[in-house]
Amino acid sequence: MVTTEMLDIYDEQDQHLGTCERSEVHRLGHWHHTFHCWLIRDTVEGRQLVFQKRHTDKDTFPDMYDITAAGHLSAGETFIDAAREIQEELGLPLRYEQLTHVLDIRDETFGSTRHGAFIDREVSSVFGAFSPYELPKYQLQQDEVSGIFEAPLQAMIELYQGKCNEVMASGVYTTDTTATIHKLTVHREQFVPHEGHYYIDVFQKLLTL
Repeated sequence: MVTTEMLDIYDEQDQHLGTCERSEVHRLGHWHHTFHCWLIRDTVEGRQLVFQKRHTDKDTFPDMYDITAAGHLSAGETFIDAAREIQEELGLPLRYEQLTHVLDIRDETFGSTRHGAFIDREVSSVFGAFSPYELPKYQLQQDEVSGIFEAPLQAMIELYQGKCNEVMASGVYTTDTTATIHKLTVHREQFVPHEGHYYIDVFQKLLTL
């Protein structure tokens, strides 16, 4: 039996209105809460930003680069509960206490999937955390994530400031059983879109952790 995921929904002043099925939340454009966690790793080459590639079968933004780990808060959930997304998607057992709150942001996205149009209105709490893992050590949730990547954090800031057009990154794909690290270039257009200065604001905060 398939369990229907329920989300808490809110008005524009973030006052709780009740609960609603996730599919209806996105069809009707209700505000809801989400959890974002960006991982960083300090190396001899400098601070690296870790990000994932969304699975090719995802309804929204398939094959695009995205937040390291993220998810919706189901009805009644807290951010302590939501932190489980990190272990579910990446196999990295971080506790909520190991995360640093970076900022909160309101984000509206409009698009369409094979199921029809969607309106995604999120109040996202963004966290940062240090990862002890090198890329091959992650255990990726293969039906959600196509690969895990990292790139110099400062270079990613400059990418979103328009100071460069591409950044060199390293990555491991879930389909590669040898966990070989691949070199590639990434561009802004390959990342899931967010409103305003989301990426610059978040990345600059991560630089100060």
